[in-house]
Amino acid sequence: MVTPGRDAVIENIKEAVKNGNFNSKVEVGDPVLTDKKRQLVLDHYLKVRKKLPFKTRNLIAGRVVDVLTWKYNHNTLIEGLENIKDVKGGAFITANHFNPVENTVIRLLSQKMKRGNLYVISQDTNLLMGGFLGFLMYYMDIIPVSPDREYMTHHFDGLITEAFRRKQNILIYPEQEMWFNYRKPRPEKRGAFYYAARHNALVIPCFTEVRELPEMETEDFHKVQYVLHVLKPIYPDPEKTTRENSVAMKEQDYKQKVEAYEKAYGKKLDYTFEPWDIAGWVPKTEEK
Repeated sequence: MVTPGRDAVIENIKEAVKNGNFNSKVEVGDPVLTDKKRQLVLDHYLKVRKKLPFKTRNLIAGRVVDVLTWKYNHNTLIEGLENIKDVKGGAFITANHFNPVENTVIRLLSQKMKRGNLYVISQDTNLLMGGFLGFLMYYMDIIPVSPDREYMTHHFDGLITEAFRRKQNILIYPEQEMWFNYRKPRPEKRGAFYYAARHNALVIPCFTEVRELPEMETEDFHKVQYVLHVLKPIYPDPEKTTRENSVAMKEQDYKQKVEAYEKAYGKKLDYTFEPWDIAGWVPKTEEK
């Protein structure tokens, strides 16, 4: 899905790559929260998510997302399912973060794993998105992540425990921010793996390859096809501390994603920016 404002976002990606800021925000127009507003938004979300109207809208959002998963993935390929054939219960799933609808690829995987829902760890600012996408972001099975210390200390872990109690998967993005159609795996933050280690949960690393198709979606972008590469699960080591596990798991996760990238595209990972990095993009003549 190509959303408006891509020229500005691509310029932000170029600048971030140049400065080595691979986890920085590049999207434009995202909501900005004050500390007070953030507390109000999170408190309201925690309060209403247990009520009947929210649960009803959650069911509606789930069915809509099922339809969208089919719509955006009718030609998606999944490779490496044999790597997780023995996985029981819920798991953290990590993936490269590059498109508003790429989580539907992971939903397709979760469906093939016979998990009813997919929980998504998402920035708290997404709870304020408007329109149809905002409805889905609020009423899907979202676990907000936030800079708010009180929320992270007293509520975040509980939401993770609730999902695992239901034997569901949780999608988490170690790259943090979405970089539109950016093909390359980016260096990861340790936080995702800290929570995996803390909950003694396995991690299923995934890398989504994006193949350009001949047809155009917009004047500037080709349509694309997704190929999801399911990599080898990563388990916490009972002999290591939470911190030691989080560091080791992060390193394994990133290493596998880099290897998947290099195998999928037949080229070594190099963070020098080139137009090819943005899947499907047809740059202006001076960009080529």
